[in-house]
Amino acid sequence: MKQHNNNNNNNISIVVASDNFFAIMIAALLKSIDVNHTTDEHIDFYIIDDGISAKFKSQLQTIADPSRITLKWFKSKEIIPEGIVIPADSSSFPLTVFLRIFAPYMIDKEADRLLYIDVDTIVQDDISKLWNTPLGDHIIGAVQDYSGTIDCKWAGIPNYKQLGLAGDSKYFNSGVLLMNPKKWRAEKITDKVIDVLVKYKEFVVMPDQYGLNVVFANNWLELDPKWNWFANKKDEKPSLIHFVEIKPIFTSYKFEESYKREFYRYLSLTPWKSFKPISENRRLVRKIYNKIKKKILSLR
Repeated sequence: MKQHNNNNNNNISIVVASDNFFAIMIAALLKSIDVNHTTDEHIDFYIIDDGISAKFKSQLQTIADPSRITLKWFKSKEIIPEGIVIPADSSSFPLTVFLRIFAPYMIDKEADRLLYIDVDTIVQDDISKLWNTPLGDHIIGAVQDYSGTIDCKWAGIPNYKQLGLAGDSKYFNSGVLLMNPKKWRAEKITDKVIDVLVKYKEFVVMPDQYGLNVVFANNWLELDPKWNWFANKKDEKPSLIHFVEIKPIFTSYKFEESYKREFYRYLSLTPWKSFKPISENRRLVRKIYNKIKKKILSLR
């Protein structure tokens, strides 16, 4: 797999992935990290680009001082090795959700830490606090999903009995992952996740999240829930807000209004301060588009 170089292994390495449709959320996330980062560590902000426009990229570069945060762009095709086929599931999730499993191959081979964050988030605290959380012997640290355990009917691992797992085993959300990329690569985790997704395709509900939870079942570090706080739950001071389900960029957003206000507060500090929420119809059309795109890929 192709290895990319990082200038300084002491830097905070953050990886996100997006297509052009959801790229607007990178702006709010990046600004929230910029505003709340008060320690001296430099941040390398890696963006896996799955078709983001040149204009957007140019405008995003103006958000943060490059002496504090360096933006590093990688085309999605650059980080997926030849011969690797991302399994096309039947969900409406964009294909970018799978790109997190390739993140450990984007950074310097000597780096022993990586933070992957979904773009539908904003950070309300200094990201260095999460970054410096000890991983111990674990390959990943994550927050338990709001679905709770692997026997959840609408998420989870439907075939957990077949896999010899206890139904009350905790199930984590893959939207925020603190990773040890050295150990990840050594144990060929990317290959294992893809193998699981192919082998148990009929059981996959939450695409990459299913694969990761099968591979890391009962073997992951549980992080403080405030570092992946779901927008459908009220909390006065979450450290990171995750806009699961309907995002604040849509008119149909229905969760905590205070979180939505925070999202737009950060967005107002960017070139997209005049952004208007997208209609529900466009959101639904995009979901259909994602399904069709995956169907086409599965027929190749």
